[in-house]
Amino acid sequence: MHHPGPPRFVATGDEVELAPRDPDPTATYTWRLTQAPAQSTVSLGDDPVEHLVPDAPGRYVVRLTAPDGEHDLTVRAFPGTLESSGTHMSGRSGGHSGGVSGGRSGPGRSGSGEYTQAGDGSDGGGGGQPRLTLRPDIEGDEAVVRADCSPHPEGTETAADLAVEFLLDDRDDVDADAVTRDGTALRIPLDALPERARIHAVAVGNHGYSVPDAVEFTRGGDGVETVTSGAGVAARRPYDAPAWAEDSVIYEIYVRTFAGERDESPFDAIIDRLDYLDSLGVDAIWLTPVLQNDHAPHGYNITDFFEIASDLGTRADYERFIEAAHDRGFKVLFDLVCNHSARTHPYFESAVEGPDADYREWYEWQSDTEPETYFEWEHIANFNFDHLPVRRHLLDAVAQWADLVDGFRCDMAWAVPNGFWREIHDYCKDRDSEFLLLDETIPYIPDFQAGLFDMHFDSTTYAALRQVGGGGDAEAILGAIEGRAEIGFPEHASFMLYAENHDETRYIVDYGREAAEAAAGALFTLPGAPLLYAGQEFGQRGRRDDLAWDHADETLQSFVSDLASTRHDQPALSADADLVRIPYEVRDGPSDRVVAYARTTENDAAVVVLNFGSEPMTVGLPAGTDGTDLVSGEYRGAAGDGDATVTVDSVSVFPADENDLRQ
Repeated sequence: MHHPGPPRFVATGDEVELAPRDPDPTATYTWRLTQAPAQSTVSLGDDPVEHLVPDAPGRYVVRLTAPDGEHDLTVRAFPGTLESSGTHMSGRSGGHSGGVSGGRSGPGRSGSGEYTQAGDGSDGGGGGQPRLTLRPDIEGDEAVVRADCSPHPEGTETAADLAVEFLLDDRDDVDADAVTRDGTALRIPLDALPERARIHAVAVGNHGYSVPDAVEFTRGGDGVETVTSGAGVAARRPYDAPAWAEDSVIYEIYVRTFAGERDESPFDAIIDRLDYLDSLGVDAIWLTPVLQNDHAPHGYNITDFFEIASDLGTRADYERFIEAAHDRGFKVLFDLVCNHSARTHPYFESAVEGPDADYREWYEWQSDTEPETYFEWEHIANFNFDHLPVRRHLLDAVAQWADLVDGFRCDMAWAVPNGFWREIHDYCKDRDSEFLLLDETIPYIPDFQAGLFDMHFDSTTYAALRQVGGGGDAEAILGAIEGRAEIGFPEHASFMLYAENHDETRYIVDYGREAAEAAAGALFTLPGAPLLYAGQEFGQRGRRDDLAWDHADETLQSFVSDLASTRHDQPALSADADLVRIPYEVRDGPSDRVVAYARTTENDAAVVVLNFGSEPMTVGLPAGTDGTDLVSGEYRGAAGDGDATVTVDSVSVFPADENDLRQ
């Protein structure tokens, strides 16, 4: 179906990209406004991809005429003073920048370069962006959606001050007259439900509106993991990350250097190490790009989106690796590049010949010979997503690789139109509700939680870990986690935690062995899925060098394996556990090198102590904390005055009584 997707919530001045889904580049598509606020003067052009910029608050309805009929899309525009997210400066060579709520996302950076801290979502006047999570249920003969609203953590509003605005999905045949709304709840009689009904909503306050959330009701939900079900109707939350992803240890492989000096093919080398990865506690494997490219070893400059790189092997070799990984219970993530092609791609080599050249419209241009790019990158050229053949080409590539793997790590997610990611998200989820969409966006963008991606690179905690490694106060780590809510992420958002990857220098090189152990402890005990970059676990010092397997630090390797086991074994470290600040006292040594916190569920609790210093630290913890370290298995307690006193080298996790921690 060519319907352009879910309804949009934006602020006036934001751009909404309007594009037919599953496009036929040879077909005709036209747009027209059928409803707009009385004071609006906006209009649309005649192109198959248009850009609506609401100029007045209110409801807009846009109609797409396509080969399969007419499709309406509702756009709800709020006053510009309620802008949900800040505008991020672009690294684009042409100097453009854009907002994050509409068509093309405003980028931060990708790969190496200067880190820019995102704003906190506050307007500085006692308010800020609220948060929302929708809870679907089946109650008697009704499908019910309840909205859990939270005000900005630093604001003066309360949950009672927030309004909830619901929108029915234009794609579903729901009788609007049968729907009732009562404050923060929406109800639909079961006998009025179509085969599929999707409901979207935002929380709105005086200082902003939340990241949108959605729920879905389906009849005969065979094969659908449900939140709840009853009377032949299943309910689920399509914007949640798959359960397997949130509790996974993810392992990134820089595919061409993983084997070290061995002669075998890269895929065979990975297969040979699968037992090792299993013993390390790894659950999911992310390979850097495996497609044909012009700049190995990194592989991000794609020359063919449908072929495995010849220096890696064949598609059969890649499928053999995937099968071997799946046989051992690993998930596999494909590194998906959509923003650009290499300049040596045959289409670009044709396009650059002149304004009338074949494939000219496939790319964005600064001049007759110079394509649009980011950060003055000289080997890539940005695709033009207003050109339907580009969208068709990339969607066909997505369909080919999604059939093989368990998720996409989405490169330069900020540089691709939001609507295109929404289409990929819906396509992947419709074929497999457990498929993972992980975005690389630096700094992270809360609106990407709204049906674009399931999990986000936690660049803020990465930056905090680097600051702490360099001598900053260790409490900054907790501030980074709390910053997720402050910038607008809802409580159901999921994150991938990392201290290094192929774009960053090795943490152990920059900050030393003791700090590297503490940083690893943070990854495995804070809320989020930990990422290990291949070699991190045994002290590899080169960022993209051949892995020095013969010189592995086996003690560090064993330590990381113990961290992974502790995370997997302790419910208090799971994705369902809360992060709780606790009182603690550093009894000797520099106090700013230590941070302690608790993770709790209804039935379990654990206290974590991280020591970024070079010497063991003695720390006083709340009563009810056991002195046995779950990571090492050693008893680290000592007599104290009504509390628990422990000595910590770099990382320790202690069992605790949840009731004592919350007193």
